[in-house]
Amino acid sequence: MLENQKGRCCYDHDEKNSDNENSRTIATRFLAMRALHRKLGVEHLEELFWRCFVGFDFFHGSMFGADPKEKANLAPFLAFLLILGLGEVVAHLGDGRAFWVFNQPRYWVFPLQTVVCAVLLIRGWPYYELRAPKKLLFSVGIGILALLLWIAPQEWLGAPQRTDGFDPTFFGATGWPYAANLAVRFLRLVVIVPLLEEIFWRGFLLRYLINEDFTRVPFGTFSWLSFGIVTAGFCIEHSPPDYPAAILTGMLYNLVAYRTRSLSSCVLTHAVTNALLGIYVLRTGQWGFW
Repeated sequence: MLENQKGRCCYDHDEKNSDNENSRTIATRFLAMRALHRKLGVEHLEELFWRCFVGFDFFHGSMFGADPKEKANLAPFLAFLLILGLGEVVAHLGDGRAFWVFNQPRYWVFPLQTVVCAVLLIRGWPYYELRAPKKLLFSVGIGILALLLWIAPQEWLGAPQRTDGFDPTFFGATGWPYAANLAVRFLRLVVIVPLLEEIFWRGFLLRYLINEDFTRVPFGTFSWLSFGIVTAGFCIEHSPPDYPAAILTGMLYNLVAYRTRSLSSCVLTHAVTNALLGIYVLRTGQWGFW
């Protein structure tokens, strides 16, 4: 134990200056992006601008010249954002058109995201630090707590019901179209999204903000700056009505990373939240939650 502590102290001392410089650079970039997001706040298109800008910034700054492990951690998340942005462009341009492909692109965007991101996750699998989850009760409990944060406004605070969203009955309420629509939606919700978001936010960025060579930073290493930026980024990734729940959820998921030091535990927590949220959505018809 003493030897490990000495090694950690030496690591902290040797990396202090470079870490601080890197953290200031990342913080400046993030604040600049947030300021631009506010300036570009154009109602229906503000999330499109923000997502595309974030995606381009990380793609330009991190993907080109990145080593295979960095690309494996970044590619699924960036592909997810870019396909989502494509769907929002189509929805904006196709507003008022009769054909669902143009006025309701979510029904092909979500399946496309699922397939593309699944392929990228499979290709990058050897580079992820996914072992058996730790502290199972704690991880599941945080997942349940996060769910309560998301549904609290509608359940207990009198907020309006959120009925506008991905309705699995869009192609029919029975038969294989409904089953396929629902299956793909849950696959994206419970498997793809928890994997790609936790790999990016907690597996990569939480450590990259401490040291650009993130593989040298033990998973679950705490830094106030990385904690704050990852929490804020996770929040802004969501829509404005979700900001209160998203920022608290981001904090909780970071806590899981710090307490368990296990990426798999973070994925499990996120998957529990999303699975229960999916069940809640089916029971209440509040499609806007997913």
